[in-house]
Amino acid sequence: MTSKKLRRAGVSPEICERLKRHHIESCKDLLSLTPLEVMRTAGLSHHKAVMLLQSVSRTCAPPVTTALELWRENSESFFSTSLPALDEVLRGGLPCGTITEVAGPSGCGKSQMCMMLSVLATLPQSMGGLDRAVIYIDTESAFSAERLVEMAQSRFPDYFCSRDKVLQMAARVHLFRELTCQEVLNRVEKLEEDIISTKAGLVILDSVASVVRKEFDTTLPGNLTHRSNLLGQEASTLKYLAHQFHIPVVLTNQITTHVGGRGSVQSGEVDSGFVTAALGNTWSHIVNTRLIVQYVDAHQRQIVIAKSPVAPFAVLNYTVQKKGICLNGNDNQETLYEGTDPGLQPIRVRTGFNYSLTRSTDTTGH
Repeated sequence: MTSKKLRRAGVSPEICERLKRHHIESCKDLLSLTPLEVMRTAGLSHHKAVMLLQSVSRTCAPPVTTALELWRENSESFFSTSLPALDEVLRGGLPCGTITEVAGPSGCGKSQMCMMLSVLATLPQSMGGLDRAVIYIDTESAFSAERLVEMAQSRFPDYFCSRDKVLQMAARVHLFRELTCQEVLNRVEKLEEDIISTKAGLVILDSVASVVRKEFDTTLPGNLTHRSNLLGQEASTLKYLAHQFHIPVVLTNQITTHVGGRGSVQSGEVDSGFVTAALGNTWSHIVNTRLIVQYVDAHQRQIVIAKSPVAPFAVLNYTVQKKGICLNGNDNQETLYEGTDPGLQPIRVRTGFNYSLTRSTDTTGH
């Protein structure tokens, strides 16, 4: 809550402007000052400086609420994925006000999922959309405007039958290409203003792991701590924004190899290592919902609901087609898999598939 901008905490524009000259823009910046420092920077009397600090402090304090109020507030607070079976398992779709992570290997459809959700967010509410803009932070240069338009026209041909509709949709997806840790952090810290100015109803970060894994060699002393601190800062701000604006925040994550024995109750086998979501076990507790995407074969993939406060562990088969993510009927495979610690959930990767280009209808995505 302390990352809230002062003007949204009820501070007058005049005082905000005075404080901004001293690089004091958020509630956290102000509350780290003493009354004497506030007097000097804001040009206030001691009494008014104390009153300002108390007022901002009350604004930042989390309000006391009851389970009944939360239940009423969240009963219809879901963003439909347009995938009926997935929405049913998630009790309505991606939960608003929280962070949803999509983790999996390259080429499995993570960015395809993000672009599909971007299209959905711009749709009218009568079609299951949010009728809002999208803020899309791309750290891997994986976003494709051509693919976004193709997906929109293929998935909703009747609605996007005119050029004007397509242009309106594309204009509501605001893309920020941030290729370093500092750029991503700076953008995340500015998101509050961006959400307000664009009237965004969905924030996407694709991917959260890309830049930190490139810049931080965790085998070097201190790097793991620095990386954890950076990710903690980003997650804290994104959680605040999701809650404050009651919007879904979607992140994508990469994979890593977890070294250590893993037993399978069904097969009785034990592996010396296995592939799982990157960024470690601590990060897995930060995200509210974790969806794992993984390979079945050259054409078919699976969505694993590995972590959710409302949904059971489940697995759904899908393919990536011209119109985006498409589930394969209602063949829920949850009886074939075991749920485990979301931070250690094994992920299937593509190994030794035989491709038939003449038979493939798949559109591969990241």
